[in-house]
Amino acid sequence: MGGCFNKMVMRKIAFIFPGQGSQNIGMGESLYDHFTVAREVFDTAEDILKWDVKGLCFENKGDKINLTEYTQPAILVTSISAWKILSAEGIIPGVVAGHSLGEYSAIVAAEGVSFIEMLPVVQTRGKLMQDAMPTRKGMMAALLGLSKETVLEICKSASIYGIVAPANYNAPDQVVIAGIPEAVNKAMEIAKEKGVKRVVPLNVSVPSHSPLMKTASERLSEVLDAVKFSDLKTPVMTNVDARIVHSSSEIKNALVRQLTHPVRWDEAMSTLIKDGFNTFVEVGPGRVLSGLQKRIAREINIEIDILNVEDGDSLNKVMETLIGSKGLKGNA
Repeated sequence: MGGCFNKMVMRKIAFIFPGQGSQNIGMGESLYDHFTVAREVFDTAEDILKWDVKGLCFENKGDKINLTEYTQPAILVTSISAWKILSAEGIIPGVVAGHSLGEYSAIVAAEGVSFIEMLPVVQTRGKLMQDAMPTRKGMMAALLGLSKETVLEICKSASIYGIVAPANYNAPDQVVIAGIPEAVNKAMEIAKEKGVKRVVPLNVSVPSHSPLMKTASERLSEVLDAVKFSDLKTPVMTNVDARIVHSSSEIKNALVRQLTHPVRWDEAMSTLIKDGFNTFVEVGPGRVLSGLQKRIAREINIEIDILNVEDGDSLNKVMETLIGSKGLKGNA
């Protein structure tokens, strides 16, 4: 998958934006070095946030790249830089979606709210999520090779030890659970008894998309009350309901509920593929979503193109695949 269609095939393009966990040292640097629009995004972000966004993204100055309060705006900045370049070259999606935090990038790309207004909201979101677990007693783990139904049963059995619940339905064979450590550890034990292929504890302290985020969700709702949302110029496929929305009235509600409910990524992406979207471009750092997309498409046996834009090389591949350009040299 990736550049597999001939020129006679009509492309239906979806942009998908990564969430927390896709951060890496050096993200956005190549785009910043070669594209004016990317420089404008990074420079604007520093004016708004009043900290060294470039230093964090490019070389992890201050060793804060994995701290939620900093990670979330840094990923937003990198993703929006890549999106601005694609937009300037006339590559326009028919739908956008984002995994967890990535939904905020998607809403900016859909022109539901400006980047300038969304950026401080995202930083506040990260802080609220961390503050909701001040003693860092949260845990998440990925379970590979079990059905959704089996994972639900496992969480129910382990819940006598405390809160644990599915947080991300990422792919047909990958579900992430979240909760307090005692309950998550018990769920991992039960999963091994049930024949799980692999158990991967995640390097996070915030149990995202679980009932433990209730306080953060309530406070985020108050923050979002002050944001002026507009009707979307590009439809957004939401995480929480796995359905497409168009209106400003639906955006806030989806973002608030997203914190305490699981990300239904598998269902959302399967729906888009079945609706005829055959070209998915991951816009932002990493290739986590590209990997998930391959597994989702394989499960429903539909061929798609999967591309990504995180640096100059990947951007050039997108340009060559989608518009026949041999690549962009940028305008530095």
